[in-house]
Amino acid sequence: MSLPRHQDPIVALATAPGRGAVGIVRVSGRGLVALTQALSGRSLKPREATYTPFLDAAGVAIDHGLAIYFPGPHSFTGEDVLELQAHGGPVVLQLLLARCLQAAAEIGTNGDERLPHLRVALPGEFSERAFLNNKIDLAQAEAIADLIDASTEAAARSATRSLSGVFSQEIHNLRDALIHLRMLVEATLDFPEEEIDFLRQADAHGQLSKLQRTLSDVLARARQGALLREGIKVVIAGQPNAGKSSLLNALAGAELAIVTAVPGTTRDKVQQTIQIEGVPVHVIDTAGLRDSSDEVEQIGIARAWEAIGEADAVLFLHDLTRINAPEYIAADADIKRAMAQKLPKNVPVIGLWNKADAVPAGVPDMGLVLSAKTGLGLDALRHRLLQVAGWQSVAEGVFIARARHVQALNQVQTHLASAQCHLEAKAQALDLLAEELRLAQNALSEITGEFTSDDLLGVIFSSFCIGK
Repeated sequence: MSLPRHQDPIVALATAPGRGAVGIVRVSGRGLVALTQALSGRSLKPREATYTPFLDAAGVAIDHGLAIYFPGPHSFTGEDVLELQAHGGPVVLQLLLARCLQAAAEIGTNGDERLPHLRVALPGEFSERAFLNNKIDLAQAEAIADLIDASTEAAARSATRSLSGVFSQEIHNLRDALIHLRMLVEATLDFPEEEIDFLRQADAHGQLSKLQRTLSDVLARARQGALLREGIKVVIAGQPNAGKSSLLNALAGAELAIVTAVPGTTRDKVQQTIQIEGVPVHVIDTAGLRDSSDEVEQIGIARAWEAIGEADAVLFLHDLTRINAPEYIAADADIKRAMAQKLPKNVPVIGLWNKADAVPAGVPDMGLVLSAKTGLGLDALRHRLLQVAGWQSVAEGVFIARARHVQALNQVQTHLASAQCHLEAKAQALDLLAEELRLAQNALSEITGEFTSDDLLGVIFSSFCIGK
């Protein structure tokens, strides 16, 4: 699995671009002792922060800060790691980065063959090396990026659980139970002449059923974790002046979109991410849907339909003050037909009736009635959105997960269902049973990276930030 580039020592800024109190330059590779001496002018005690000048080629200090040396394999990457913690000015950090590359080249000129190839790290390459050197598995590596990108507290806590190995342990437990069942089936295949029925004696049916129940529980929590990571995209749609921008502002708790009584005020998409019980909800306000001769408004309406086509759920907003106007009713019907044609059948369209504050008491039962102006009905809408997303209030035990994890677990579920059919058949097809169990194990191993491809690793780690 290791590529030639994995042998090169690497260096990168490990903190975000821009000014800050502290900035970190990180180096990873084999044999960094000479580099630590060149940069600090002294030997560093392992895993001990040392206040030292960071020296340029002439021995003049670029900056003063903390240097920490982690000899491999007791480091994040499993290689020697050097961290230079300096003042967080962009120029200072670029000088330190350039000095690391220069010093490595000088050391190579003096006969050390390990450092001349020091290069700037690719995105995610530090985490990739930690994975390749068995410091973390693939699910834990992905959790690092998910923790950094977490947009809600619940997502951050779930990512921390995955990073600590909770999700991986669930997968390992499933794999171990699957391997044990495979062993029984293989034993029956290898010794068909034996009188002992290995499968019946070991309760293979019971083991497979227990495995399927455990898988269902892990899959349910993985789906919740994927929802915490990705959230759902919700588009607010409807005719002009239905209150779409007011609804966005009410949900976000801020004046994000301009609200006026002039039809067609919203000309382009306005997006804001909110959280409901820790679930990220990406709410998109769109231009009012109608026939228009205004060229700019036409572009906004086209973008509105584009957003509707990409939505996980659509909030179709109606105006209670115009429910008896024939033209308004006809236009709503046209929009509803158009949505039915453009949207996949699994995308829900939630009908909302706005401006309850502007109509007399006793509004007819029309579903979700609300007032974006007063906040009436917003809690019911939030609850409905969580239902649509499939969220269950189980904060404890949820680990962050990705779409590929859920897909792999779905594959395992399919293979185990086929295995059960072969096991329960009158003429047991044990060779087919064994094959389904093998495929299920491979799908599980893809999650933790025990069975994966370099192409998949490239896709995963390329999405990381540089320095991680």
